[in-house]
Amino acid sequence: MKAKQDEQTDIVKALEIDDSPGNRRVPKRWIIAAIMVAVVVVIALVFWRWSNPSTAVQYKTEEVTRGNLTVIVTATGTLQPTNKVDVGSELSGIIKTVEADYNSKVKAGQILARLDTSKLEAQVTQSKAALESAKSKVLQTQATVSETRSKLEQFRRVWELSNKKVPSQSEMDTAEAAHQRALADDAGARSSVSQAQATLQAIETDLSKAVIRSPINGIVLTRSAEPGQTVAASFTAPVLFTLAEDLTKMELHVNVDEADVGHIQEGQKATFSVAAYPNRAFEARIIQARYGSSTTSGVVTYETVLKVDNPDLSLRPGMTATADIIVKKIENAILIPSAALRFTPPIQEEKKSSTGLVGAILPRPPSSKTQQREDAADKKQQRVWMLKNGQLAAVSITVGSANGGKTEVLAGDIQPGAAVVVDTVSVVK
Repeated sequence: MKAKQDEQTDIVKALEIDDSPGNRRVPKRWIIAAIMVAVVVVIALVFWRWSNPSTAVQYKTEEVTRGNLTVIVTATGTLQPTNKVDVGSELSGIIKTVEADYNSKVKAGQILARLDTSKLEAQVTQSKAALESAKSKVLQTQATVSETRSKLEQFRRVWELSNKKVPSQSEMDTAEAAHQRALADDAGARSSVSQAQATLQAIETDLSKAVIRSPINGIVLTRSAEPGQTVAASFTAPVLFTLAEDLTKMELHVNVDEADVGHIQEGQKATFSVAAYPNRAFEARIIQARYGSSTTSGVVTYETVLKVDNPDLSLRPGMTATADIIVKKIENAILIPSAALRFTPPIQEEKKSSTGLVGAILPRPPSSKTQQREDAADKKQQRVWMLKNGQLAAVSITVGSANGGKTEVLAGDIQPGAAVVVDTVSVVK
C-alpha cells in the first residue's frame, strides 16, 4: 500500500501537479502546446489569405465613337464699354449746379454741370478794362509819333532850304531821337494791347470751362459731382462723370493662360455667360490678341479683347464673364475618352512556388526593373487598354487635339464601337 502511494507521488511530481486543495497549477507542457497550436493557426490563416485574395478587380470601359470635336479655350474677364470717357474739371471752384444723373443719356456738347463763375466774371471785367487802357495808350503814342515826325520833317526842309546851315546838327539829332522814342513807345503800347487781349481770352476760356459739357454721345455711368462740392484741380483734373459712348456695342477683356495663347487668333468666335443670366449664352468674336503679358501670383496671362453685341442692354459694364473660345473644329474624327489615356493597369505580384510559406508571410517587393521598362515605354508612345478575353491588352495610338472630355485619334489599331478601359472597380467576393 505504501509503495503504491509513493508511485503516485512520483507521477504527480513528474507532471508538476499540485493536487492539494486550492493550490492546483497548470502544467508548463500544456501552455507550450497551446502556443504552438495558436502559431499554426495564424500561419494557416496568413497562407489562406495570400492564396485566396478577398477582392477581384473589374474594369470600367467606355465606347470609342466617331464624331465632331470642338476644341475650346476657357478664360475669364470683365465687360467694358467700347469707348469710356472720364469727364473732369480743369478749374478749381465750387460746383453750382449738376444737370446730369446716373444712366442719363447725353449728347455731345450737352451741359453736365456748372461751376460758380462770380470770380471769373470779375476777372473778365478787369481784363477788359486793362485792354481798353492799353488801347488808349496806343492812341497817345500814335499822337506822339505824328508830332515828332512832323517836327523832324520840318527841320529837314529848313535844313535843305538854308543850304544845310540851320537848324544846327544838334537840333536835328534831338528831333530824330524824339521821333525814335515815340516809335518805341508806340510799339510798347501795341504789345500791351496784345498782352491784354491774351489775358482776356485766357480768362474767357476759363469761364467757358466752368460749364462742363459732354464730349461724346453716350450714357452716364458714374457721377461724383454734387452741388456745393469744392473742386480742387491743382495737379490732376478730378473726375466728375464717367460716360460710356454706346452700350449696345461692348468689349469683353479676358485673360488667356500662356499655355493656351498659341491657339488664339483674331476672328475666332466665342460664347460666354455671366452670373446675372446663368442660362443664357452670349456670342462674341476676338478682335485683338495683345502681346503684352501680366503676371498674377506667378501665373502669366495675355489680355484678349472680344467684341460683343448688346442690343437689349442686358449686359452691363464690369460684369464678370466666363468665355469659351472656339479655337478648332474637327469633323468625322475617331474619339476616345480622355480618361482612357490616364488609365494605368494595377501592378500584380507574381507568385513563385519557391517562396513557400515564408514568402507568403513576408512577401518580396515588386521588381523595379519591370516597372522602369513600363514607364519608359509610356513616355515613348501613347497607349490605351482594351479587354480581350477578360484580360487587359495595350493598344498603341497617336493622339491629336483634345477638349478635356474627348481626344482625337490620328493613328492606331482602334475603331469606333470598341471599348477602352477608363478605370478599375474592386468587387468584394
